[in-house]
Amino acid sequence: MKKFNIRKVLDGLTAVSSPSPSPQSGAKENDFIIPETIQSEHFQLCKVCVNGERCGSSAARCAADPLIVCVVSLDSMLRFGRPGVECYCQHESGAAVIQLQFLINEGALVSALADDSVHLWNLRQKRPAVLHSLKFNRERITFCHLPFQSKWLYIGTERGNIHIVNVESFTLSGYTIMWNKAIELSSKAHPGPVVHISDNPMDEGKLIIGFESGIVVLWDLKSKKADYRYTYDEAIHSVAWHHEGKQFICSHSDGTLTIWNIKSPAKPAQTITPHGKQPKDGKKPEPCKPILKVEYKTTRAGEPYMILSGGLSYDTVGRRPCLTVMHGKSTAVLEMDYPIVDFLTLCETPYPNDFQEPYAVVVLLEKDLVVIDLAQNGYPIFENPYPLTIHESPVTCCEYVADCPVDLIPALYSVGSRQKRQGYSKKEWPVSGGNWGQGTQSYPEIIITGHADGSVKFWDASAIMLQVLYKLKTAKVFEKARSKEEKPSTEIVDEDPFAIQLMSWCPDSRMLCVAGVSAHVIIYRFSKQEITTEVVQLLEVRLQYELNDLDSPEGGGYQTPAPPTPSTSPSPQTSGPQTHHSTSSNSSDGIRDNVPCLKVRNSPLKQSPGYQVELVVQLVWVSGEPPQQISSLAINSSYGLVVFGNTNGLAVVDYLQKTVLLNLSTVELYGSNDPYQRQPRSPRKSRQPSGGLCDINEGSATSEDRCKSPTSGNLSFSACHRSPSSPRPDRLAKLIPLPHNRDNSFSRSRSSSVTSIDKEAREAITSFYFCETYSRKTDSTLTPALWVGTSLGTVLSISLSMPPAGEQRLLQPVIVSPSGTLIRLKGSIIRMAFLDATGSLLPPASELWYEPNAPANGEERERGRKRRPVSVSPSTSQELNEHQYALVCSEKQAKVIALPSQNCIFKHNITETSFVLRADVVQSGSGICLTCFCANGHIMTLSLPGLRPLLDVNYLPLTDMRIARTFCFTNLGQAMYLCSPTEIQRITYSQDVCENLQEMLGELFTPVETPEAPNRGFFKGLFGGGAQSLDREELFGESGAGKASRSLAQHIPGPGGIEGMKGAASGIVGDLARARIALDERGQKLSEVEEKTAAMMASADSFSKHAHEMMLKCKDKKWYQF
Repeated sequence: MKKFNIRKVLDGLTAVSSPSPSPQSGAKENDFIIPETIQSEHFQLCKVCVNGERCGSSAARCAADPLIVCVVSLDSMLRFGRPGVECYCQHESGAAVIQLQFLINEGALVSALADDSVHLWNLRQKRPAVLHSLKFNRERITFCHLPFQSKWLYIGTERGNIHIVNVESFTLSGYTIMWNKAIELSSKAHPGPVVHISDNPMDEGKLIIGFESGIVVLWDLKSKKADYRYTYDEAIHSVAWHHEGKQFICSHSDGTLTIWNIKSPAKPAQTITPHGKQPKDGKKPEPCKPILKVEYKTTRAGEPYMILSGGLSYDTVGRRPCLTVMHGKSTAVLEMDYPIVDFLTLCETPYPNDFQEPYAVVVLLEKDLVVIDLAQNGYPIFENPYPLTIHESPVTCCEYVADCPVDLIPALYSVGSRQKRQGYSKKEWPVSGGNWGQGTQSYPEIIITGHADGSVKFWDASAIMLQVLYKLKTAKVFEKARSKEEKPSTEIVDEDPFAIQLMSWCPDSRMLCVAGVSAHVIIYRFSKQEITTEVVQLLEVRLQYELNDLDSPEGGGYQTPAPPTPSTSPSPQTSGPQTHHSTSSNSSDGIRDNVPCLKVRNSPLKQSPGYQVELVVQLVWVSGEPPQQISSLAINSSYGLVVFGNTNGLAVVDYLQKTVLLNLSTVELYGSNDPYQRQPRSPRKSRQPSGGLCDINEGSATSEDRCKSPTSGNLSFSACHRSPSSPRPDRLAKLIPLPHNRDNSFSRSRSSSVTSIDKEAREAITSFYFCETYSRKTDSTLTPALWVGTSLGTVLSISLSMPPAGEQRLLQPVIVSPSGTLIRLKGSIIRMAFLDATGSLLPPASELWYEPNAPANGEERERGRKRRPVSVSPSTSQELNEHQYALVCSEKQAKVIALPSQNCIFKHNITETSFVLRADVVQSGSGICLTCFCANGHIMTLSLPGLRPLLDVNYLPLTDMRIARTFCFTNLGQAMYLCSPTEIQRITYSQDVCENLQEMLGELFTPVETPEAPNRGFFKGLFGGGAQSLDREELFGESGAGKASRSLAQHIPGPGGIEGMKGAASGIVGDLARARIALDERGQKLSEVEEKTAAMMASADSFSKHAHEMMLKCKDKKWYQF
């Protein structure tokens, strides 16, 4: 009599009433009681940083402190310091930024927005925040100017008026310059919006105002009237001063530059058309495109620099955007890859009344940031250390690897440094502000991005920074069409035929496998030595839907009887081999057949150190139908195998022997036990599959060997593997699986002929996992296997019989054979993983990296070719009935299977109304867990093996397919996705990382000593020359100018003061952090006071010494001797 167990009844009731995972009835209780150390308090979701630049905006601007560059696009702001120091901010309103002004060396920044608001940012904290905001109600902001070491900000408006704001309190002054007072009283026309404001470098009381119509006014702030008015026929775009304050230069809409003497307003002293053709008869040059901006910088030792953007002649059709540098009699035209948005000049001194001594020009392009070295001949550019080349070509896929081998980043950097182009400036990057973060996370992180042009980039993502390490160009393997006429007709995509679709990377062996949009797979091996490949190794794979071709064998050759199935007649069915040639075979009606989408180059390929081509696999056209795109990909370096699948089936490739081991459709994987009644697309006779999901015996596989060489006449039949006695295939091998399509919004078939197939027949291969496991219930030892997941939620197993390592591995074949169906889930299979008896993760076996181009008997190769073993369960596993656990996650649910019994012991329904886009099994600091990102925006973590929900946050609804295509989880609580085409958003779901995030962030602002002001000289001070100061406080303050109208602008206090403390933890840790910040500020102020005191004492000593010398010199002189 069976004993009644009330606990199992209660467990069943709990499973019905709650969505929490429950053990299944087929397992014993002791088999799945595994202690789990990971808890829900170990998880917290927060954003870490944004890497990249949101480009392509016409409203983008840039500004510079001496050591910091700020780049703005739309509503985003990126501030760059030294390489590795990067900060990302965003305005809450989302309005475009029209201008930036640094409070130089004060750790603050003013931003003006298109919604007529002005914001003051505090840069002295790790996460900059807004301190004050001012919203104008009646006027539109067009220009801002903040003089050096001044707290009064000039704001020009669309109406032509100028208002003044105190940046300390962010309040308006009562002092206003009205447009009708600035222009002549006799002029009735409105001068247009204010396009420029700046004060005279030598007289702070004189303000120059540029109006769009072409009028420039020199305004006297003290007398509140215009001293001079300068009029030109063409519209003004920008104005720049000479440092002596006697001349200024204007850029105009007709491509001219006008230089004016301030005391000669009648006509310009000089008119220049930099790119205009000068007529011989002395007439006015032909008009050119507008000069959008000009800067006028002087040097002590030579001629001044005039730097301008735009102004090209209208007949230069197709010419790229240019930056023009005019220095003395020489004019250099520097072409840019993208349109110029803004530029600014970096100078040695911040004082406008001194020789500026320019040394670099920062040029903000629509998709890049370029810094030009003005000190070297030819004006070379600096090598950009910032991650702005993410969007050099659109990103199509991503992989994120944390805690990778420590020698991997140095190896990639070593080979990547040799790829750098020549012609860069030899100087260091001129932007050097800020300090790196001091976080405790020191593990290496790598991000890999695949791009539309076929390139693959490796990025160092350690310590929240992002720097490119190495770039691989996969398109070099193929022939490129020089023109559209030469473009082959076999391409299945109109644009970007080399685009990367999938990537599989083994960090231990450094093997890389990429799948492209043109149904091609390329396998790469890492090497530090340069080689020249005479012939690129190629396998062409033929896929077609031929379930019913068993009735009509083609050609001669050995015919093998297939074992009968329960639903077929006992008479043997025969099939003959099909031979295919490597050349294209087009029929008389022009049907493409047996040709690949891309043509592999047949000339020698020089391969630089880094990733070098090992093998190329291409799918070919079949009877006029293009190959289906690859939907899943996996590589295993220990076995030397690559497997890929699509809506037709799968193929297993041995990249060591350069052969195809297995080529099966999904139906053939099921064998005679296909649970679906699938019909072929043609009315030919087909097999009638029997029902059930029982295991398939090794001998019951009814598929023929598809790996026959085109030159081979014999065909062996041994469960789809090439026998040792058969001849070794040539460099071309042909595969023939079945074209099923998957009804999925994320992958569209390019073949229109599969639309008549039932939905059940469209079963695509969606995931793979190489493992050493128990393939059958009766197995007692671990054997290599390949688990296959399909779009209909089925997991099947393929056994792998590996030859001995070493030379035998290259001589003996790998035997592969389907083992049958293991489990079925709801939805498409996304992820699989294996755990040992204690619940620890079992990674796939891998081979450690070795130098492939070293001598055959070299010590390095022998020392390097070591296989990383799969960890074995500890002795406690002997006490349990199960030795392994397999996790299978689909779009809807997750299951944990005990092996070898194949009992489902845990099950969890992840979502009912949505579906999982990405799932990964990751190693956290306290254990392992399953992380999921759903289409409804939820990010979830589940414990393993118990599948307990630990975290469920509604983070980001799926609004763009780019997010689904690029979202990645990785170890130690890290994740990433592309939040825009040019920006990588990194997030964390780890509580430890969230707590230490403030320490990980770098400091953007580092105070430096302000250089001394230029010396006025004895005679200038005696006779009133030199710079004239202005008491702006007296002029603009409330006592002198009164109060401004309250209806003009509204003051909004910002969260900057509070935001600075949000990064610190609460409780004692927060108190300590606040105390440390206060001590730092107090120490900094005391240090400044001490320095000022020391300077005053030195000045007093010097004055006393000079006075004593003067007294001794004049003591004995008579009055008439003076």
